[in-house]
Amino acid sequence: MPKSLEGRKILWVDDQIDSLESHIVFLRKKEFDVSTAMSGDDAIALVAKSAFDLILLDEMMPGKDGLTTLEEIKEIRPHLPVVMVTKSEEESLMEDALGQKIDDYLVKPVNPSQILMVIKRLLDARKIIRGTSMKRYILEINKFNQKLFGAMDPEDWFEAARILAAWNLELDANSDVGLEQTLDGTRKEWNVEFTKYIEKNYTSWLNDDKRPLLSSDITDKFVTPHLKQEKQVVFIVVDCMRLDQWMLVEPLVAEYFNVDREYYFSMLPTATPFARNALFAGLFPDDIHRMYPDNYSVQDEGSLNRNEEQFFRDNLARNGLRYDKRLKYRKIHNNTEGDVLARRISDYFDSPILALVFNFLDILAHGRSNNVILKEIAGTEAAFRSLMRSWFIHSPLFAILKSYASRDVTVVITSDHGSVLCQRGTLAHGRKSTSTNLRYKYGDNLNSDPGESILVKKPEEWRLPMLSLATTYIIAKEDFYFVYPNNYNEMVRQFQNSFQHGGISLEEMIVPIVTLTPR
Repeated sequence: MPKSLEGRKILWVDDQIDSLESHIVFLRKKEFDVSTAMSGDDAIALVAKSAFDLILLDEMMPGKDGLTTLEEIKEIRPHLPVVMVTKSEEESLMEDALGQKIDDYLVKPVNPSQILMVIKRLLDARKIIRGTSMKRYILEINKFNQKLFGAMDPEDWFEAARILAAWNLELDANSDVGLEQTLDGTRKEWNVEFTKYIEKNYTSWLNDDKRPLLSSDITDKFVTPHLKQEKQVVFIVVDCMRLDQWMLVEPLVAEYFNVDREYYFSMLPTATPFARNALFAGLFPDDIHRMYPDNYSVQDEGSLNRNEEQFFRDNLARNGLRYDKRLKYRKIHNNTEGDVLARRISDYFDSPILALVFNFLDILAHGRSNNVILKEIAGTEAAFRSLMRSWFIHSPLFAILKSYASRDVTVVITSDHGSVLCQRGTLAHGRKSTSTNLRYKYGDNLNSDPGESILVKKPEEWRLPMLSLATTYIIAKEDFYFVYPNNYNEMVRQFQNSFQHGGISLEEMIVPIVTLTPR
């Protein structure tokens, strides 16, 4: 038994406590400090003056019954674990008990082993989990590493991203500094290999009908089939949402919907002007430039996705789906706009297709670099995930999802790309007209370190727009970000440990695509 359980104080409340003497002796032999009470009033008095680690509470007692006693105990010690012991398995009773936040229940007759297991689970769950985490981690990582240095395929990389995301969430819940450092090392190693894989395979995908799913394939694969079956669809794009962030909030959504999660590769550069335009248009960026030559002509990079509603309409029309005014598209930049939409969401219930873009996470990621307080609050990936979850719970996005939960509608949720926590600066060389992004740049005659970035000399091979006769692109690898030689120290000061996107990493390129159907 873990040493931390020794000496823990247990209060057992039962009006026939004498009949449980053998159970109490068993727990005391396990070095628990067991006190007893024969009524609800006695239990409440003991809880008021003594600190207990856990209570075993009989449900059926004369006078003050278990549920009433439970309510008064929670008023005194709201976080004290309580296990209800009952003769009844009635559903209504259990609902009442769970509603008052019991932590577990046992059905009489109980045996000592049952009691010991529930006590161990409630009092030392985190230590037990931590004790087995390293063993499970080593087994899972070693198993995957056997694939990593063999012939990897796209599905293997989806699995790599899922493994890393799942361990991120487990360590958020059960912190282990040593294992966190080990996981960080694994993530870096896998990203090195992932970058090599993308550098070797990506351009061949672009002209292969058997390629893995890319941004340009998503609407055809996940949206138009439902529309062709005359199903109502809500298509939601959460800008800059990572897989681990979605996995953190997925259980909340699963209370209202059946969840079917798949994955795809975000197009390069993993940034809105390319990946999200491709997502809505169903086209590669060079085709977008050819069909809509004015799209990439503006100087303001923030306006390079201004045409995505038109892209989406034209994309659906090419598939024989013409909706005119019945297609609704809304872009939400902040919670105020979102709250207005959430209050009026019933106005859209009859729309056959509603497309929503939520920009909050992208704004938060960029704002973190320029806001000292925000950087302190979300100083780590775990803290940023926690902040994202808090936003989601109270967000108009979640409110809108719940509004559709009881309707006959298919909801498709995805992102255009993720983000990576940047740790290393790498020099970029180019003219003043070069784009300002930190993980990718385009302009005339660019150059950078080939070990830390990819130089795209022939944009057509990467299906990227040729914006001038000398257009080149540079795309950062792993966790590098671009800095200029004449402003190196200042850029490092501002952007070190910042979330950026546009480059090649598992966190940016592997994106969840989720189909929700009402339960």
